[in-house]
Amino acid sequence: MKAIVINQYGGKDQLKEKEMDKPVPGDKQVVVKLHATSINPIDWKLREGYLKEMLTFDFPIILGWDAAGVIDEVGEDVQDFQVGDKVFARPDTTNRGTYAEYTAVDEHLLAKIPDNIGYEEAAVVPLTGLTAYQCLFEFGRVKEGDKVLIHAGAGGVGMFAIQLAKHAGAFVATTGSTKNIEFLYSLGADEVIDYTKQDFDKELTDYDFVLDALGGEVLERSFSVLKSGGTLASIASKPDEEKSKEKNITSDFIWLIPKGENLKKLADLMEQGQLRVTIGHQFPLTEEGIKQAHEVSESHHAKGKIVITM
Repeated sequence: MKAIVINQYGGKDQLKEKEMDKPVPGDKQVVVKLHATSINPIDWKLREGYLKEMLTFDFPIILGWDAAGVIDEVGEDVQDFQVGDKVFARPDTTNRGTYAEYTAVDEHLLAKIPDNIGYEEAAVVPLTGLTAYQCLFEFGRVKEGDKVLIHAGAGGVGMFAIQLAKHAGAFVATTGSTKNIEFLYSLGADEVIDYTKQDFDKELTDYDFVLDALGGEVLERSFSVLKSGGTLASIASKPDEEKSKEKNITSDFIWLIPKGENLKKLADLMEQGQLRVTIGHQFPLTEEGIKQAHEVSESHHAKGKIVITM
């Protein structure tokens, strides 16, 4: 099968097209013939070597951890899926990712793609949608009436977090640039802070929950927005534990745990039209296409998600 791999850590020039063996399913796995995948910051961070101590992979490495396609083969103990099913998943983080024509996925990580959703739309959801869901509800316990701040609302995680928090009945504020204000309101945001003109920590106060996607100064300033007893989830870096104790705030760095049952909930919302995706860029599964996609992702200015089609 065709795949885009890296044989060593480094820049975009390390991305190479290579013929690889088609995966064979384990007992509780399926092999998915991929129709689409998407780009996430973990892809190029791993490519650069930033995560090599956390994720000790052998080369060659196939990057990519969003899968959308059709089941091509099933392992012996697979119960709920069969050949021909349209599925999507956030596969386990291994060195055999989704920049390829086929990938193996554990059954418990799968969800069926609703009939009214295309492969490109489905490929956008798993990593970022699950991250938003777990930050808001499994860690943050966000509920109706809560005041929620979502940083970087136009990004992959942000656009899902705004919609999910709003669907739960929260008041949602978000940050973004001038060009994205209208887009952020269209996602359901109640208040948009233009970070090029406003300081969010001077505009907002007494919030129940903050989702930080940026780290650094933004993470530090987010403490002042929260009320005592509030919750701060960061997907960028570990919040200051001493500051959290001092201000009576529950905080943590959230690392996604893939779960098929969470993804099924997102699929149901998509089917009902309650959760929509925004595809900002689309590239083919070629060496040059992946390089261009990484360049866009590394700019930190992509609106919506970057999709790769097979």
